[in-house]
Amino acid sequence: MFSKSKINEPEKKPEAPKAAEKKTDTPKPSSTAAAPSPVAPKAKPPASVLSTDLHIKGNIKTSGDIQIEGEIVGDVRAHLLTVGQTAKIKGEVIADDVVVNGHVAGTVRGLKVRLTATARVEGDIIHKTIAIESGAHFEGSVRREEDPLTSSKSKTASAS
Repeated sequence: MFSKSKINEPEKKPEAPKAAEKKTDTPKPSSTAAAPSPVAPKAKPPASVLSTDLHIKGNIKTSGDIQIEGEIVGDVRAHLLTVGQTAKIKGEVIADDVVVNGHVAGTVRGLKVRLTATARVEGDIIHKTIAIESGAHFEGSVRREEDPLTSSKSKTASAS
């Protein structure tokens, strides 16, 4: 009525023939390489960090995440941008998500913009959603747009 399952029993094949098969059978690895692997997708790489002793004159552009603690004179473009408490940026900031803890002198453009209590922004903020914590210092104008990542310069150039 009942039979013993052989699922949990170890396989009893000699090791020597397997090694011989692998040495002589070269097309087999290439066929397994083409098969989809059941491994989960790669983890997102950590954010690049620009430390407090770093001073950059020039633009920075990345499709990844970046955390700035130093000083930048130039534009910064990223996916997620975190401006640290010790950071000073003089230029335009463009990112999907912007978190400002430090000082930004220039336009901030982002789908989601957040100014923490230690933030100091001198310039315009163009956003889709915004959060400003109590204690944040902000001088400039705030404007909501559906697509804040496209600059107004390109919009006026395409209109004319």
